[in-house]
Amino acid sequence: QLQFVELGGGLVQPGGSLRLSCAASGFSSDYMAIGWFRKAPGKEREGVAWISVSGGSTKYADSVKGRFTISRDNAKKTVYLDMNTLKFEDTGVYYCAAESPSSWQSLSPIAYNYWGQGTQVTVSS
Repeated sequence: QLQFVELGGGLVQPGGSLRLSCAASGFSSDYMAIGWFRKAPGKEREGVAWISVSGGSTKYADSVKGRFTISRDNAKKTVYLDMNTLKFEDTGVYYCAAESPSSWQSLSPIAYNYWGQGTQVTVSS
């Protein structure tokens, strides 16, 4: 069964940067579009970025556009999320997941399967 492990979270000051990674194991993720999501305390889980199978297409939530970059290295079975100019409101647990084959460019959690356990990102001064 496909499993994801997210790494790279931590505590960072506003304006700082972090790089998250999402490593796949158990089954090839090369044929799956991948999404990054986050869940802040008291809020619903929201999609922040999506990347196609080849990596040639990406999509971002308006709240992170211009600050976050999603990329993938299929040879390493890993998807990355580079986060720059971090804000307090970027705080949350960040998850990656595989998009259902019946979906396309969705940032809705219901379109995804095989969730990782998440990594905590805290933006604080």
